[in-house]
Amino acid sequence: MTPEKFKRKLTAILSADVQGYSRLIGEDEEGTIRTLKIYMEVITDFIQRHRGRVVATGGDSVLAEFASVVDAVRCAVGIQEELKDRNKELPEERRMEFRIGINLGDVVAEGENILGDGVNVAARVQSLAEAGGICISGTAYDQIKNKLAFSYDYIGEQAVKNIKEPVRVYRVRMDPEVFSAKVGQEKKGGGKGLSKTAMVIIAVSVIGVGAILYQFVLRPSPSKTEVASKEKMAFPLPEIPSIAVLPFTNLSGDPQQEFFSDGMTEEIITALSKISSLFVIARNSTFIYKGKPVKIKQVSEELGVRYVLEGSVQKSGDRVRINAQLIDALTGHHLWAERYDRNMKELFALQDEITREIVLALQVKLTEGEQALIRHRTTNNLEAWGNAVRAYDLFERYTKEDNAKARELFERAVELDPNYAWSWTFLAWTHWIDARHGFSKSREESFRHAVELAQKSVKLSDKDPEVHALLGGIHLFQREYPEAVSAGERSGALGPNNAENLALLGMSLLFDGRFEEAIEVTRKATRLHPYYPPWYLVQLGSALYLSGRYEEAIPAYQEVIRRTRDVRGPIPLFAQLLLAGCFGMLNRDGEARVHLDEGLKLWSKNEGEFSLENVRSFWLKRTFYRNPAHVEQLVEGFRRAGLK
Repeated sequence: MTPEKFKRKLTAILSADVQGYSRLIGEDEEGTIRTLKIYMEVITDFIQRHRGRVVATGGDSVLAEFASVVDAVRCAVGIQEELKDRNKELPEERRMEFRIGINLGDVVAEGENILGDGVNVAARVQSLAEAGGICISGTAYDQIKNKLAFSYDYIGEQAVKNIKEPVRVYRVRMDPEVFSAKVGQEKKGGGKGLSKTAMVIIAVSVIGVGAILYQFVLRPSPSKTEVASKEKMAFPLPEIPSIAVLPFTNLSGDPQQEFFSDGMTEEIITALSKISSLFVIARNSTFIYKGKPVKIKQVSEELGVRYVLEGSVQKSGDRVRINAQLIDALTGHHLWAERYDRNMKELFALQDEITREIVLALQVKLTEGEQALIRHRTTNNLEAWGNAVRAYDLFERYTKEDNAKARELFERAVELDPNYAWSWTFLAWTHWIDARHGFSKSREESFRHAVELAQKSVKLSDKDPEVHALLGGIHLFQREYPEAVSAGERSGALGPNNAENLALLGMSLLFDGRFEEAIEVTRKATRLHPYYPPWYLVQLGSALYLSGRYEEAIPAYQEVIRRTRDVRGPIPLFAQLLLAGCFGMLNRDGEARVHLDEGLKLWSKNEGEFSLENVRSFWLKRTFYRNPAHVEQLVEGFRRAGLK
């Protein structure tokens, strides 16, 4: 009988690594290595004391095995308690926190090494543990659930990389410090304040209620029984990994902190949108679900994506707690879940960390340039960032009053951080909007401000897609068509998933007479932003119209009319006139006349008589067509529709 080539055994595997090790080593290489050496000695000592064996170490990771799961878990708890005490002696930003995962599994013993799925599962379970925490697999839990005086949180079946079947995962409760908002202050002058014990009880109650509210009311359900269906998708799934980031829920109990949770969501979307091998739904399309108890299945099918990220943010003083989980909507499995308790000073590093975890979970390979881009930001000033987040929300409303309020907040942001290039960019955009829509007393003065601020921003940083989109808009305003298209293409290269910037590139292509390219780019923008604004469709319809594809342009204009029945401004007028023009070019006189009459109702008295010549002048004033013949092609449709 031939003996087996490898020896197999059932063993308890402990896998550990340092959370945020790259950040630590990047900020202080020598100090991090010294701390790691000391902590590794502590971990090795605990493993030996609990009858375990260190199998391997490498960089910031440790692999060990135990004959007993009980010993492995006791060892892990001892390690985390000891390291927690040692971390108290370090500055907060220099603390080194390990994640530990434990699995009971069959392994292959090859000399002193152990290999196989049992080891791989331990490593994947470890990646689900929070900093300073412990996660164990279902097989490990089954061995210790009634043997140790710890409690456990079941975090579901997790789909983990390179393991065929989902893994049951439990979090070992480590008695964390109470994380709570301030619930009161002692009264001065001898008044009776709340005792510390009472304050802790109230704080725990508040957080408990918040957690329950999030879990059962606000948090979308990722139930495995309600998986999404490819057949019910509103759009075909992209060939590359596709993701929608839902607005993080604000659990702070303070509506004034809403901007903070929104800002976190936006930062993650912005970072992911720079990755060419991902398909990322635009912020404004996912924010329609804000505050609604939607299910993952619904989000997936309505937006046409496979993966959905959801989470919550709770800010209290200088601390922030963030929960996040990435769900595969087609299986209902959680690919990744994490909870972070951090100091506010670590916020930007935390945003980068969450982005990296998503990329790893989706097994996306980044180019060297993309690795730098997703870490690129132009401020580390939290107060400046907060002002910019509030400003951006106002800016996107595109009204005269909100644009002015946004400008004030962007100005405050750059006062706080004069090197904040992103805020300089959007400060410039507010002036461009004033010039484009006539919000200011002098269009020329507003445009001059936009140019000056854009030049300042690009000198500070030329890595942001937004500044190049802005430059494209400025060049278009100056009728510098090749430069406008070039800037738009640069923006698209830096942010391939940025729907708004792609739509702006489509605008430059349209006015430059490159209609087929304009159609392609604008359609891509509408796919990234399924709840796109109506002007996308006006642009798409115009490119189709000028390509002679009148039948294809008609549904675009009809949709604009449907969505803007109660809207004032040029968009409904454009749609009615262009739809009349399409029917005119197709010799469908009755339908053309109907929409021409609707256009007359929307025609502003300030534009003078509703005549062919005045409409021609209106179009030349409101658009930037490089070739006057293209305006004449539009006007010909109006003439055939019956306009004289």
